[in-house]
Amino acid sequence: MTYSTLLPQPFAILAMPRTGTHYLEELVNEHPNVLSNGELLNSYDTNWPDKERLLLSDGELLERAFLRCPPQSDKKVTHVGCKINQPQFHERPSFFAELAAWPGLKVVLVIRKNTLESLRSFVQARQTRQWLKIKSDNSAPPPPVMLSFATCEAYFKAADDFHARVVSAFDSSRIHLIEYERLLRDPHACVATVFDFLGATALQLSGRGVLRRQETRPLDQTVRNFHELRVHFAHGPYARFFELGNS
Repeated sequence: MTYSTLLPQPFAILAMPRTGTHYLEELVNEHPNVLSNGELLNSYDTNWPDKERLLLSDGELLERAFLRCPPQSDKKVTHVGCKINQPQFHERPSFFAELAAWPGLKVVLVIRKNTLESLRSFVQARQTRQWLKIKSDNSAPPPPVMLSFATCEAYFKAADDFHARVVSAFDSSRIHLIEYERLLRDPHACVATVFDFLGATALQLSGRGVLRRQETRPLDQTVRNFHELRVHFAHGPYARFFELGNS
């Protein structure tokens, strides 16, 4: 299938849950020529008022995302994208292959080095139903959680498998890796690499972003059975996730 070169160039932000993709998207969308439209496969995402889109075939849904995306009158869009988290691919098993075959697609893969932090945050958000926090929100931090051995093991493996799947599905020239930890530490430099990867012009960020982290406390204060988990995983490949100060 061939499309006009005048169409916006497509990209997708792929990640495990709770890896800073909302924050990254907020920063990327400051660019006057870049538009990322949130979670394409999330029926509750307000960027997509038409829930009926999820009844479309995989190909039709991608056309909706990249060829007939929601307009933004204040932008001349040259790069258009969306966000997809790993669990959402389970709901549409054939969607990943369709995405990987999309002509000219570039992928921003966001990785949180400590996958336990991602899992902890994911469980907190599901329990509180609070997925985002803005700077003006002074509410108490989310409550600590309990995590089973099996839940941790399955999540760690799912993250490894997903990252490997993305890397194997796309040519290295079409993938740009963003580390969550670097995004928090130096967002301006981090997003500059994204714009360069997409081929968008350089832009100095305003610093007016509204999102903030929901949880800043260490793992041993936010996972009730942290020390039990630490002992269980001490001699395996995931021991690094339980090294305090390295998350």
